[in-house]
Amino acid sequence: MRQFLLGFLAVLSAPLLAQTTDSSFSPKPGNSRYMIRGYADANFIAGEGEISFGNARLVPLFIYKQSDRLLFEGELELEIEDGEVKMALEYANFYYQLTPRMTVRMGKILVPFGTFFDRLHPSWINKLPTVPLGYGHDGLLPTSDLGIEVRGGAYLAGMRTNYSVYLTNGPRINDGEEEADEIGMIVPEADIDNNKNKAFGGRFGLFPFADQSLELGFSAQSAKLGDKGSDFEDIGAFLYSFDWTLVKTLPALGGRIDLRGQLNFVNIDNRPYEVLEDGSLETFDFDNKSKTAFYQLAYRPTFGNQFVQNLELVGRYSTLTTPEEAPWESQSTQWTLGLNYWVDWRTAIKIALQSDEVEGGHDSPGLTKTDLFFIQWTIGF
Repeated sequence: MRQFLLGFLAVLSAPLLAQTTDSSFSPKPGNSRYMIRGYADANFIAGEGEISFGNARLVPLFIYKQSDRLLFEGELELEIEDGEVKMALEYANFYYQLTPRMTVRMGKILVPFGTFFDRLHPSWINKLPTVPLGYGHDGLLPTSDLGIEVRGGAYLAGMRTNYSVYLTNGPRINDGEEEADEIGMIVPEADIDNNKNKAFGGRFGLFPFADQSLELGFSAQSAKLGDKGSDFEDIGAFLYSFDWTLVKTLPALGGRIDLRGQLNFVNIDNRPYEVLEDGSLETFDFDNKSKTAFYQLAYRPTFGNQFVQNLELVGRYSTLTTPEEAPWESQSTQWTLGLNYWVDWRTAIKIALQSDEVEGGHDSPGLTKTDLFFIQWTIGF
C-alpha cells in the first residue's frame, strides 16, 4: 500500500514541473506576494501553590505566494516559559494546487489526524485556554511531522466530502533508556526518522446535510516505531479516530451551538519490555492500548444587546486511559468550563475553570486532583 501511495504521489507531483511553463506561474519580481499572519495570547493561572501570570506567546505565520498555485507557509512559536524564551517551529511546508479541488504540500505539516490540532490549535480558534487530554507536545496523538500530503474535496452521492492522505517520518517508541517508567509509550513528535519505515495515514470527512452544518470524520495511521536494528524495530502502531463537528443556529434556543468531539485509539504491538532500574531487571508485559476522547459544546446567544451577543459559554469533558499494568498506567478525566467575551471576531477574553483527576501514573501512583483558574487574552492577526 505504501509503495502504491509513493507512486501515486509521484504522479500527482508531475504537474509541479509541467506547470512551470503555465502563465499562472510567474516568478518575476513584483508578481509574488508576502504576508504575515498569526496569533498571540497572554495568560493568568491560579491554583494550588500557583498564582501568577503564566505563559505569553507570539506565534507568527509567514506566507509567501509565488504564484496562483504555489505558496510557502511556516509558523513559529515564541513563548515565555519558566522565565525563558523558547522557540519552536510548528510547521513549514510548500503548498501547490494541483487542480481546483486537490492540493499537495510537503515539509513539516500539521498531521490531519482528526480535526483538533489541524484546525483548532491556535488560541484564538480554540474556545478554551487549554487543550484536551492526549494532545499537545507531551500527548499520545500526532500533531506535526515531516512528510508529504495530498488533500482535496469531492462529492459522494450528492454529499460533499473532503480527504487527506499523507506519508510522514512517523512516531517512535520510548525504549526506556532515558525514562524507564515510560517504556513502551508512543512518542508522536520524533525529531528524526529513526527507521526506513514511513507513517501512512489519512482522514475522510463527510457532510451529510445540504447546509453543511454537520461534518463526520474518520482518521487512521499505521507506522513502525522502533529504531533500525534495535530490539523494537518491528513494533508497529495503528491509530484511528472518529470526529464530529456540528455548527448551527437554533432559533428555539436563541443562539448558535458549536458541538465538537473526537474519539482516539492507539494500538501498539504487544511484547515484553525489560527495564534495568536500581540495579535490578524488571519485566513488563501488558496490552499496549490507549484511548482518549473529548466532547465540547459551546453556545453563543443571538438575542439581547451587543454585550450579550458577544458572550459565549463553553464546556468540555476529556478522558485519557493508558494500558493496565504498564509503568505509566493511568486513568485521567478533565472538566473545563469557560466564559468567553468576543471583542471582535478574532479577539477574545476567556475565563475558565478546569478540574483534573488522575488515578495512577508514574509521577504519583495514587489519586491526584487539580483545580485551576485561567484568564486568557488572545488575538488573531
